Amino acid sequence: MPAFSRFTPLVGALPSTVPFVGPEAIERNRGLEVKARIGANENGFGPAPSVIEAMRTAATDTWKYADPENFELKSALAAHLGCQPGNLAIGEGVDALLGMIVRMVIDPGMPVVTSLGAYPTFNFHVVGYGGRLVTTPYVDDREDLNGLLDLVRRENAPLVYFANPDNPMGSWHKAEDVVAFAKALPETCLMVLDEAYCETAPEGATPAIAELIDLPNIVRTRTFSKAYGLAGSRVGYVISTPGTAQAFDKVRNHFGMNRIGVAAAIAALKDQAYLSEVIGKIKVSRERIAAVAAANGLKALPSATNFVAIDCGRDGAYAKAIVDGLMQHGVFIRMPGVAPLNRCIRVSTGPEADMALFEQALPQVLASL
Repeated sequence: MPAFSRFTPLVGALPSTVPFVGPEAIERNRGLEVKARIGANENGFGPAPSVIEAMRTAATDTWKYADPENFELKSALAAHLGCQPGNLAIGEGVDALLGMIVRMVIDPGMPVVTSLGAYPTFNFHVVGYGGRLVTTPYVDDREDLNGLLDLVRRENAPLVYFANPDNPMGSWHKAEDVVAFAKALPETCLMVLDEAYCETAPEGATPAIAELIDLPNIVRTRTFSKAYGLAGSRVGYVISTPGTAQAFDKVRNHFGMNRIGVAAAIAALKDQAYLSEVIGKIKVSRERIAAVAAANGLKALPSATNFVAIDCGRDGAYAKAIVDGLMQHGVFIRMPGVAPLNRCIRVSTGPEADMALFEQALPQVLASL
């Protein structure tokens, strides 16, 4: 007699998995202390002092639910971006928004187009809602726009995911190419344009808001987790047409946002001087990581993000040995999960103390291999 299952066949068939193993789990499972936390693309420089103060003030009201309409945050974002509040939807980080998008668009068995090796959490949501992932390889360590478009047309796919700048490689496309890709998509295909790292991208990489705001099949996802240093607050948002943005009201958790995080995001938008300062620190740290890589015979790839992918010149097993070896020294980093991208390790930018530990540990690990 088959075992009883209280779950749907879809959920019953899914593996219990976590897209990313956190440094806390590594500490618990391996008995190692994380001394340099430079693997999760967090912003180790932290939020602005003005943001910390806003969070302290908001903490006294944490007994209250946050505004389910997110009126104040939407208004502040709209003023900052140059759009209307109706063009925006708010969610608990980009990860939650990605789950809502998949839920709204995908029925079991439907094809979803993405790049092989791109952001695993998006894939996690697709599989969780029964979608069928269809992938195209990276070309020269960048997501292949032509390959994605060909797959969308071949599969008649209702959803495509593309990140610019890209995670895990840090590469990027010019804004004009992104706009051309978006406009070439069939209107039946919704595009997720993940711009989590847009603040650290070079000039000319991010399309202006006005260039895509009138396309109902384009959803741009952004976050306060990276450049603004608020990963633990879980504040993300969507930019789209009013009709598409309003659709999130049908599925979102209307009390999902926390008051302290919302207050932090509003304060962060006001302190653009601090944001510029942090972006400068991230750039310097990227250069430092590249210099450390070169000094050890490795090649840092160009990056438009707050991390650097380093080509280790061999295969995934070798790159994993470096990741594991660095953790033995308390240096937490990560690596792409799919070949040939997994020949690389991925190092987040961070404060000088973290960079010094990485610089000290890397040659020791390479020598031990």
